[in-house]
This record gives sequence, C-alpha cells and structure tokens, in this order.
Amino acid sequence: MENRNGGAGRTSIARRWIMNSVGLLLLIVVILVAALSFAVQGYVYNGIQSALNGRSDELTNVFSTYGRKSAAQFLSVARSYVENFPNKESMELMVINQSGKVITTSVGFAPDQSEQIPDYNAAVSSADDYGTWTGTLKSGERVMAVTRVIRNEVSSPVGAIRYVVSLQEADRQIFTLVGALMLSGAIVILFVFVSSHYFIRSILTPIRQIGATAKLIAQGDFKARIVKTNNDELGDLCDTINDMADELGQNEKMKNDFISSVSHELRTPLTAIKGWAETIESGETDGATFRRGMGIIVGETERLSGIVEELLDFSRMQSGRMTLTMDRIDLLAELGAAVYMFSERARNEGKFLVYDEPAMLPPVLGDINRLRQVFVNVLDNALKYTQEGGTINVSAEEEGGFIRVVIADDGCGIPAEHLPNVKKKFYKANQTVRGSGIGLALADEIMTLHSGSLEIDSHESVGTAVTIRIPTFRRLENDAQENAQATEKTQQEERDS
Repeated sequence: MENRNGGAGRTSIARRWIMNSVGLLLLIVVILVAALSFAVQGYVYNGIQSALNGRSDELTNVFSTYGRKSAAQFLSVARSYVENFPNKESMELMVINQSGKVITTSVGFAPDQSEQIPDYNAAVSSADDYGTWTGTLKSGERVMAVTRVIRNEVSSPVGAIRYVVSLQEADRQIFTLVGALMLSGAIVILFVFVSSHYFIRSILTPIRQIGATAKLIAQGDFKARIVKTNNDELGDLCDTINDMADELGQNEKMKNDFISSVSHELRTPLTAIKGWAETIESGETDGATFRRGMGIIVGETERLSGIVEELLDFSRMQSGRMTLTMDRIDLLAELGAAVYMFSERARNEGKFLVYDEPAMLPPVLGDINRLRQVFVNVLDNALKYTQEGGTINVSAEEEGGFIRVVIADDGCGIPAEHLPNVKKKFYKANQTVRGSGIGLALADEIMTLHSGSLEIDSHESVGTAVTIRIPTFRRLENDAQENAQATEKTQQEERDS
C-alpha cells in the first residue's frame, strides 16, 4: 500500500529520468573529456617530440666526419655545436662523454651528475643510437628528452648529445584546454539537467492531473473531466479518459435504469399475484371470480418465470457461459410457432400481425430454444412499440446461403441518436415502455453464436425493421469442407517444404 500511495520504496519518474539521462550524459561527457584530454596531450607531446627529433637528426651532418674519430674530437665539436645552438631558449642541450657523464650544458650551469638519464641508456643499447624519455626530474619539473649517440668508424661510442625540453608550459596549456573541455561538459550537463527538469515537469503535471481525475472516476464521479492542454499523446490520453468517463457514466445510468425497469417488471406481476391470492384466501369469491383469479395468478407467474429466465440468460451471456445445443432444425416451423404465439395478443391489442409464410426453407444448424427466444424477443418488441391499429409484417426467404427473416412494424420507430445503442446491454430508447432493456442484446448474442446476425433499421415515426440472418445447414457443411481442404493443403505444403 505504501508504494501505491506514494510511500516508502517509491521512486518518482522525474528522479529516474534525471538520474538515468544525466547519469548517462555524465558518463559520456567524462569519457569524451578524457579521450579529448589524451588526444590533446598526445598532440602537444607529439609536436614536441617531432621538434626534438628534427633537431637530433641534424647531428648526422654536424658529426658526419670531423668529431667522430676520437672522444676528444667529439667533445670539441660538441662544445662548438652547443655554443652556436640557436634554440637555447626553448630547449637545453647536454654533451655526454663516452662514459655517460654530462660534460657541459647549454644553460651554463654545472650539471647534476646524480640525475638519471634513461634516454641515454636507451640510445646506447638501441640499434639506431636513439633514445627518448618523458618524466619528472628530481626538482619536480616534467621534461621530455631525446639522446643521440655518436659512434666512430668501428661503431664505438665517442659521446652523445641530449636535447631536453621542459613540459611545464605544455602541461599548462593542456590543463587549460582540459579545463575548458570540462567546463564545456559541465555546461552541457547543466543545460540537459535544466531542460530535462522542465521537460519532465511538462509531462508530470498533466499526468498528475490525469491521475487525480482518474481517481475521481474510479470513486464513481463520472462527471469528472480532464482539461486538455496539449495536442500530443498526453492530449490523446486525456480524450480517451474523458471518453471512458462518458461511457462509464452512460453505463452507470443504463445499469440504474435497468435495475429500476427490472424492479418494476417484477413488482407488477407480484402485485397482481398477491392481490388475487388475498382475494381467493378471503373465501368470499364465487366460482367465476375464483377461476379468473387463478388464471391471472398462473399468467403472472409465467410472466415472472420468463423475466427470471431472461435475467439468467443475460448472466450466462455476460460470463461467457451461454451454451447451445446444436441440431439440424426447421427454422420455418419455429418462426411459425412464435408468430402463432403472438397472434392472440395482437388481436387483443387491436393490432395486425401478418405472416408471409414461404412454402419451404432449407434446414439450419441451431439451438431450437434459443432461436425461438430470438423470435419471441423481436416480436414482443414489435408489438410493444406499435400503436393500436398498426401492422407487424413477418417474412422469411433464402438468400445467398442464409435464411433471412424480417420482422417489420409501422410503430413509433427509434430516434437516430438511439439506434447505434439499442443492442447494448441495459439500453432502453423509450423508458415509458415496459421491459428490462436486455432482450435485443440477448438476441444479438444468440445470433452471433449461430454465426448469424441481427440488424436493425429504423426511422422515427415510420417504423422499425429487424433483419435476422442465419446460415443454412448446407452452407455450413460447404464452409467446413472448404476449411478442411485448405487446412489439408497447408499441411501438405509444409510437409513438402
């Protein structure tokens, strides 16, 4: 319950969105900044390395002949090279004798002999007399160094020249660039955070409104509506929930009307039964009155039984438990029996029930009791909504492998706004006429279970025509045979493949 009502354990959409989006972006920015930082450092260091290599390559010309015969000659030429070196301000030169000791430098200060020279050691042991090193001196200064070893004619080292460049300025530039990248990344993250916050608010605010309105609807307030502010998916959701509220409100009204109608339908025969039972019980009735009272009691009891049975059928339909006992039947006989059942009622009410009976119709596959119930419900409605002196016409014919039964009256008709809903459960277009409002819904469900249909065409003040269609037994056999052949063909194709 705590999670459902916003208690402990709940994580808001906004928090998840921001954590996920900003967290992912932060990871991407960190990776990108790190990659760019390494790229910048590599680019700057490679430039310095190229400059050192370019300077060291000129030693081939400087010591091409003179200065390579002996260590003394090398030191003489090396000192001259250092003194005349044009880039003393940007890099330091060191002259190293054949013992690996620094003899002189371009800065003019006495060299620190305890300082390690890894690049010199690498150059001595390499095949191309070249060595490089990037690291930190004892003073804490980061440097990059390149050493070239000079050898005599018999490949013995006579000395080496070492180029050293301080990386402090380069590192300062790299740090500035990395800082700028990090600042840019932070600005991007901040921008995304702020924009995500406002974007989430633009979604969560209407969602909270939708949730609050949906809660009111769930509590039975079907007049609650959501104000649509966006013409997007959220706007569509608002429309859907408002439509749902309209539908629920209509269903609630129809349910209440249904309960009221059924209560009235049950009360009327019960009142008659109770009244006549009390009259007979008094013992003050003659034989004719007794017989009349018993007839009314029996008739009203049958009426009550019919109402209860209709409600039970409706309950089965709602729960999907309505079952059919299918058999090959003569639909014409059942239609004739239903017409005959209502003929006496039509005469008593001053109405005309005209049946255009065909000579013969092919048999159908159906539940005899359920199909009779369809005819009874439709004929009962036709008589109820036809005024005295009106006519109900019943006809039947075969049409395209279907039996088509039409029951048409010239009664009050159904208004156009009610026509799409008359087959819905509980719906009654005219509340002044007796009935529960489930007869047509039940009849339509029965025809659907028979692979048929029930269609209604009506015009107000003109009349209503109900068309019932059900496939013939032969058509069902042909359809079943075609389906079996198609299935067999498909299975054969699958086996062949």
